[in-house]
Amino acid sequence: MTFGYSFTEWKGIGTPAFTGLDNYTRLFADADFWASFRNIAFVIIGMAIVPTLLGLFLAALLFDYIGKKHGDGVVSILRSGLYLPQVIPVAITGIMWGWILAPEGAVNSLLQNAGLTSLVQNWLGDPGLALWIVLGVMVWMQLGYPLVLFLSGLQRIDPELYEAAALDGASWWQRFTRITTPILRPEVYVVLVTTTIAGLKVFAQIYVLTGGGPGNATLVPSYFAYLNFFERADVGYGSAISSVMTLLILLIAGTMLTRQAREDG
Repeated sequence: MTFGYSFTEWKGIGTPAFTGLDNYTRLFADADFWASFRNIAFVIIGMAIVPTLLGLFLAALLFDYIGKKHGDGVVSILRSGLYLPQVIPVAITGIMWGWILAPEGAVNSLLQNAGLTSLVQNWLGDPGLALWIVLGVMVWMQLGYPLVLFLSGLQRIDPELYEAAALDGASWWQRFTRITTPILRPEVYVVLVTTTIAGLKVFAQIYVLTGGGPGNATLVPSYFAYLNFFERADVGYGSAISSVMTLLILLIAGTMLTRQAREDG
């Protein structure tokens, strides 16, 4: 139905009027759409690339270093703490970070009390900072998912591999790059596919934290579609945005899964 509505002009009531490719022609000439498209590339970095790399590193560190030195209890506490943002509702997380980063919020209060008044910023209201701040929050929220998945994958690695490597004089970094990373390749693909798709359709974080602003600094396609669907009552145009993003998600997911299947084969 959404794909069908993308070829119409419709306000959500009455009978849709067929307009052919007008919505798509308008879409590809829309500066706001391209701004949202550009921002989604940064969102993928914050929700997929950085959490995957950081999660892989931290999982190996917890499993092969901290666990051996301090025991499984310490690993469990750290794992639970890092996974906690995954189980907190996005709305609560957004409200919490909104309070922390507000002009009169916790960050600026701490900076003022420390005598660092020059560093006080309107963190979510500055077009040059807002997207980077949102990306930092997304990394914090997303990190627990790849971490737990990689820790689970590490359980299937024979400990004798690490012991033999250590006896041969391999450093922790060498064990990480030569043993951990190659064996966890299937988990890496799963994490990258699922987090990339999540990044492409991200909505709640933007809605709660910035509402796409200031200006269009944090505008993403899902939120742009929402604006047209519900606030501007331009259902046909919102449907065109959603249809393009659906096609993009299918193409990216299909490409990544095909590549994984070829490498596994």
